[in-house]
Amino acid sequence: MTQCKRAKILVVDDDAIVLKAVTAILQREGHLVVSVNDAVEGVAAAKDPSIDIALLDLKMPNLTGMDLLRAIRAERPDMEVIMMTAYATVGMAVEAVKAGAYDFLTKPFENIDEVSLAVAKAVERKTLKDRTRVLEEALTARSQFEDLIGQSPQMRSVFKLAEMVSHSTATVLIQGESGTGKELVARAIHFRSPRKDAPFVAVNCSALSETLLESELFGHVKGSFTGATGNKKGLFEVAHGGTLFLDEIGDIPPATQVRLLRVLQEGEVKRVGANDPIKVDVRVITATHVDLSRAKEQGRFREDLFYRLNVIAINLPPLRERPEDVPLLAHHFLQLYSAKMGKKVTGFTPAAMEALIGNRWPGNVRELANVIERALVLTFNEVLDLEDLPPGFTEAPRASSPTEVTSLAHLHYNQAKRLAIRAFERRYLSALMEKFGNNVSNAARAAGLDRSNFRRLLKQYEVAGRTMRASSEAQTDDDDLSTHPS
Repeated sequence: MTQCKRAKILVVDDDAIVLKAVTAILQREGHLVVSVNDAVEGVAAAKDPSIDIALLDLKMPNLTGMDLLRAIRAERPDMEVIMMTAYATVGMAVEAVKAGAYDFLTKPFENIDEVSLAVAKAVERKTLKDRTRVLEEALTARSQFEDLIGQSPQMRSVFKLAEMVSHSTATVLIQGESGTGKELVARAIHFRSPRKDAPFVAVNCSALSETLLESELFGHVKGSFTGATGNKKGLFEVAHGGTLFLDEIGDIPPATQVRLLRVLQEGEVKRVGANDPIKVDVRVITATHVDLSRAKEQGRFREDLFYRLNVIAINLPPLRERPEDVPLLAHHFLQLYSAKMGKKVTGFTPAAMEALIGNRWPGNVRELANVIERALVLTFNEVLDLEDLPPGFTEAPRASSPTEVTSLAHLHYNQAKRLAIRAFERRYLSALMEKFGNNVSNAARAAGLDRSNFRRLLKQYEVAGRTMRASSEAQTDDDDLSTHPS
């Protein structure tokens, strides 16, 4: 079964018994431990960039734990620090947290779980911070093209093609499902082109009736139809010198298709009701969620117009086909909306991120943005967790039957395997706890796992929220390890 992530941990305590006991607890969990019995030596040891977590005694000669904490925070602000003391007071704990400590443990420890769980939480926090830093670096590196975000091979191909066509005047047809960011591609092409200082005008062709669409695109003269009380410029004229983006071009009626084809061929428009043409210099970019090739074959879209529009085709992949972009996009929207709301939410728990990656996203990037915005509105957490996501995100996709395996088929093999294993482990733990009446010791014994590791798995898979409170059996002698105060 999946275990807690291993870490390199610095332990500093002048009490040899405590140092030995804590070291044994952490090594038992599989961590690499650096043990130091002097605070001054601890300062030097903490400079090792591979150390993730530090456990520091508060009372030591030569240099106090608080002095060591401040030195570590100044040198290694990314390191998580846990303070230990036998003389704990509320004031000490508050001072330690203000100085940058993540947790505060009182000696003697009640049991090994206290140390293990504190370290496990610190490791998880460090992992989240590291992931956030990586995502932030990716967002400022080559994973962003104007407002388009992605690091998948599919999106890198889109970026490359959009960059190439931005310097031409050729018409571009952008195809992709709703919510994939077709207008963002059009804007990116425009604002990287020589026309960037001229207007970028966008219109959704499916949102207007035939009469209104022709009036919007080509303009009209006074009296050309009921309600035409004056002359009006069309969007082709408004976009003169710039770019006109026609979204959902596949929905325009046949008569409008004819007029649009003439504009593209002749470079001039006639306002509705007018006789004289008006010259226009406009680059046209179109987009659609329908298959225009099929529409052409079925006679629903003019063949000559199709070839006029389809000089350069850019196909935007749906989000489910590029799950590796989900963390980057999710972090982007987290930064965007948390700043707007004035909330300090720094990242996602592993469970929440895996649920986001495993979702099929029928609404694509737009749906992901809405999910993150909703979560931020409702959360009180520092990091977004499963409980902050909408219903339906409560667990990773299941994969214990052919149908369930098919539901993971949109993911890469390693991602699908990881999500399926997590789903199995969560169900296995729940079934085991139910079988043994929430008795942790008996369930751990049946699973062939150490009790402390089993408890941590329960917490990791959120089975602990229900079962650990219900379990009140006494600690076994093997689990009970107290240490002497120092």
